[in-house]
Amino acid sequence: MLEILTARPLAPLRHGFFTRKGGASSGVFQGLNCGPGSSDQTQAVQINRARVAEAMGVAPDRLVSLHQVHSAEVVRLDAPPAEKPRADAMVTATPGLALAVLTADCQPVLMADAEAGVVAAVHAGWRGALAGILEATVAAMVEMGARPARITAVIGPTISQAEYEVGPEFLDTFLAEDAGNARFFAQGQGDRLHFDLPGYGLMRLRAAGVGHAEWIRHCTCATPELFYSYRRATREGAADYGRLISAIRL
Repeated sequence: MLEILTARPLAPLRHGFFTRKGGASSGVFQGLNCGPGSSDQTQAVQINRARVAEAMGVAPDRLVSLHQVHSAEVVRLDAPPAEKPRADAMVTATPGLALAVLTADCQPVLMADAEAGVVAAVHAGWRGALAGILEATVAAMVEMGARPARITAVIGPTISQAEYEVGPEFLDTFLAEDAGNARFFAQGQGDRLHFDLPGYGLMRLRAAGVGHAEWIRHCTCATPELFYSYRRATREGAADYGRLISAIRL
């Protein structure tokens, strides 16, 4: 049985932040691992993605995902591409095309201007968010007829500030961009700091002029029974980790 988190502001559009429950994978991937880039069995990943497609009301080949590269690259789609684009966001105005991103601590962001009939799915890790992937997605939606004030953006399960420990060089990278970014860091042990990734994402979305932005307030790293987490897997010395899927469609 799949467990799908939804956000009321995105209703009535079909969308979901899928947890790891209800999948065919086993071992460290136990559950709904949808990452073909993992070392999981190919057949298990295909079964999992087919279950997601069914939940989204589309054929498996209409569930579109990307070759994610932590960039600010956005693609506009009106049909499933022949090959996965190297990008970190997709925008479409085509009904029946489900846009999906994979995450394991990074931010999955689902966006929509329901009135214009334009939706987007974004993979926004710290690199992509810093590079401007969220603003680039808003701009791409506007080019397809959306208006920023009508756009709703929801950040799905991602790593929380309490779990996201970083070093001083990480802080320096953000301060070089904007000294005001210091507010997204809290002091940890010694020279360690804790970075507020969803807080940073919300700031970038609101600065881009979206009408409504929120975080679903689930931490991937702190909730192993529901979510995969790269950072948790690294701490535990696991050989690999699963990938969560988040999707939206008109």
